[in-house]
Amino acid sequence: MAASSPFVIVVGVDGSPASQAALDWGMQEAKLRNGQVVVLVSWQYPYITDAAGQAWDYTGFERDARLILDGELRRVDDPAVPVTGRLVEGNAVAALVEASREADLLIVGSRGLGGFSGMLLGSVSAQLAHHARCPLLIIRSGAEGDTAD
Repeated sequence: MAASSPFVIVVGVDGSPASQAALDWGMQEAKLRNGQVVVLVSWQYPYITDAAGQAWDYTGFERDARLILDGELRRVDDPAVPVTGRLVEGNAVAALVEASREADLLIVGSRGLGGFSGMLLGSVSAQLAHHARCPLLIIRSGAEGDTAD
């Protein structure tokens, strides 16, 4: 009997409480399924310039994303679950849809750092609901301001 492939869970994180809850859920699910977790952080340069004419620190975008990824990898370090990190330059939705092609489950938080207060779903999770290539789980963190009325 051939060994089956491990259950691959891709989790999109951005440092928000909802994405941390998504990663925590993904780690627990990987333990139950003897699976592995891929933590994905994407970053991109802004499309607009600063109205005040200030120059962007372009090195900061990738550096900040790397700090988020490294911090989350340290936070969930668990010898029982193989975890790898992936830093992707580009649009978050595109990066996660691409990663979902090789995943058994994609997990994201309901709202990331760019969400407007009161939204039930952020723009990334809403787009992934339509375009993910594997089952998608959207996690609500239960943090203040992240509950329905």
